[in-house]
Amino acid sequence: MTAPGRADEHPPDADALAFLTRPGLTRLWTAARTRLERNGLQPTGTIRLEHLDAQEREALSLLLARPVTGLTATIRLPDLDARLRASAVGRGLFSTLEILGRPLTDRRAVRRAAAAERARMWSTAQAEVEATSLSAQPWTAQWLEEIRRGGTLARQDPHTATTVIRQAVQTLVTLFPGTGPRPTPASWGRGELATRATGSAHGLDDGTLLSRLVLRGIALARGVEFPVDAPARRALWRLASVTPDEVSSTALAYALRPTGGTWREAALRERADHHMETHLTLRELRTLSLQMPPGTRVHVCENPRVIEAAADTGRTAPLICTSGSATTVVLTLLDALAAAGCTFVYHGDFDWPGIALANRITQRYGAEPWRMRAADYEYLATRAQVHGTPQIALTGPSEEAVWDAELASAMNALGIALHEEAALDLLLEDLG
Repeated sequence: MTAPGRADEHPPDADALAFLTRPGLTRLWTAARTRLERNGLQPTGTIRLEHLDAQEREALSLLLARPVTGLTATIRLPDLDARLRASAVGRGLFSTLEILGRPLTDRRAVRRAAAAERARMWSTAQAEVEATSLSAQPWTAQWLEEIRRGGTLARQDPHTATTVIRQAVQTLVTLFPGTGPRPTPASWGRGELATRATGSAHGLDDGTLLSRLVLRGIALARGVEFPVDAPARRALWRLASVTPDEVSSTALAYALRPTGGTWREAALRERADHHMETHLTLRELRTLSLQMPPGTRVHVCENPRVIEAAADTGRTAPLICTSGSATTVVLTLLDALAAAGCTFVYHGDFDWPGIALANRITQRYGAEPWRMRAADYEYLATRAQVHGTPQIALTGPSEEAVWDAELASAMNALGIALHEEAALDLLLEDLG
């Protein structure tokens, strides 16, 4: 952008530059920069400086060639520009500010360019839809309008936004081809569909902008609410004949003995009889009946080592492992057991992430603490010290335990983190 000033401006000499950089002028230059960037880089309007100190009043008096004696000064930018040109500085306000700091930005021009870019993007999106069978679908206008109102697409860089909207249109055309011949296959794996649209099998993974746009289109096409959690998103994909990945993530379970009569339930009972752990996928959970014997009490732990030890020692109590995070497949398993009338007890790490996870499980399922009270922590910490076990410092922001108001205080007082394995012998006693 060409600087608005005289062509014969010359760099200020050392004395002039030293004067311009005096601390007493810092607020003036900051305010002038802000006003010029809003004014299309033109020195128009006024700025008002309040609560001036003695240093600022002196510097402004020298710069403006008039006494500034009060706590407030109003400065006309055209006068300041003329004063700078006539002084030893020898250049206008725009050039002076660029010497003193970063290049100025014409924010009006930036906003105009951004608005024009957004208009081009939406024009492209409209054209993409109109060139396909989606133009005959009654929900596509609402889809585009909801995307526009959401603003997420407009916040992307222009190339990304245009690419994503084209990919979303292509994906929805594949799923809703209208009256034309339906592409083969009629049912899609999500990775396969993503590869077709983006070249990457992960292009429609949860959390991507493209997946959100496509799911919004599917929801409108099927007349259902936009999904708010992972199970609802998977259900919506299936509603459009898309199979999400339901086999790569698993829940680790042990000693489950469901009462159902199919080979699936029988297989779980047989593995329980042989003290073998089981990795259950979401795909299995969709077809598995998890009705359990009345009054079944399920133990839930955080670390896989607990299940491993339970299997090695032939324990018999049902046990589910969250594997440190309680992913969707774990919650799906626990949801199914809760729906079948099971009750839960929970144990995890005595550190702040462990307490946060325990809160989540406790509040979602009404789980009782399993050796997770303040007295349990203090006992394990003392035992570790007596045995000379190397200590792990407790770090990070503290987390109140919803089941025991004294636990966080005890942990803060001792400052020791205890992983679940520190209580392994006690947990195994409880598992029967």
